[in-house]
Amino acid sequence: MSGDGDNGNGAGGTAGDEPRDIGGGHDEDGGHDDGVRDGEPRGVGGAHGDGAADDGVTGGVAAGDGVQGRAGGARGVQAGPEAAAAAETGTAARLQKLFEGHRLTPTQRRIAHCMVRRAADAPFLSSVELAELAGVSQPSVTRFAVALGFDGYPALRRHLREVAPTDKPGDTGSYNEYQQAVQAEIDNLRQLAAALADPSPVSEAGRLLAASRPLPVLGLRAATAQAAGFSYFARKVHPDVRLLDEGGTMLADRIDAAVRAGASALLCFALPRHPREVVDALDYARAAGLTVVTVADSAFAPVAHHTDLLLPAPVGTGLAFDTACAPMLLGRVLLEAMCDALPDAQARLEQFDAGAAARGLFVE
Repeated sequence: MSGDGDNGNGAGGTAGDEPRDIGGGHDEDGGHDDGVRDGEPRGVGGAHGDGAADDGVTGGVAAGDGVQGRAGGARGVQAGPEAAAAAETGTAARLQKLFEGHRLTPTQRRIAHCMVRRAADAPFLSSVELAELAGVSQPSVTRFAVALGFDGYPALRRHLREVAPTDKPGDTGSYNEYQQAVQAEIDNLRQLAAALADPSPVSEAGRLLAASRPLPVLGLRAATAQAAGFSYFARKVHPDVRLLDEGGTMLADRIDAAVRAGASALLCFALPRHPREVVDALDYARAAGLTVVTVADSAFAPVAHHTDLLLPAPVGTGLAFDTACAPMLLGRVLLEAMCDALPDAQARLEQFDAGAAARGLFVE
């Protein structure tokens, strides 16, 4: 679709539509595993550890949580230089396949999440290095390898070296910290592009959102900007978009009001760190009969079995605060899919353009 320059183009998405049992159990500290259960969202999970700071603070300040969801399962991850992008995509895809089907604890899902995000480096990391990167103990890495069916971590690493490219990716040590953060976002976009090779999940999400009248869009704290941006553009083609960007006791009331008005789906943007209030709101929305579509930072997660359709897009963690270029772009791709499902979308855009020109709204 095209309009006044406020509108984007995109295609396709990620996620599937069959639930898969990969969660359950208890973690090593005795806490209940919030992983995927039968009939719950698909994907490999990962959870955040203790002691992180607030609202997407990372890079020596805090670490971000992961997300997983129903009908999800992120596909290949691409990272590194252009020449190594395809090889690393395959490496990450094999890692994802390796982790699927195992009942992992939250700590183990966190290790899995770290390995997928560092797919190119994973075959070369020692157990101590991996533990440090994932923010877990070294014995946790050993137990993780055993949970996957290996005798220990050395056996897992040997397996990864056998199935992955043998050359370690090019050194980026000549980059300063700002350049490294930009390169990391480029890698995240490559990962998103690989996931969008299957457009059916985003197409399905677009149809669900287009059919919901009104359409509530939820985003709290770090995810507020993504939700607001999506809502701004969506209002140009959808007749009734309702932004839910404030928590508190009124949030449930606003969900109730949307349901009474005829809403059938809710779109959520969920980014690290994931507020408990978002999980509660998604539970409430599903109990009220809404189908929940979530754009989240990965296929690992706190919002896992609180979502019906997950569309993952990684965030950057190289700076003090997370960067979310991929989730923003995925939101625009989802807008395109929604436009495709709205028969009068183009007419609405043309009507807006005509009105904007008549009012002199934009400076040419």
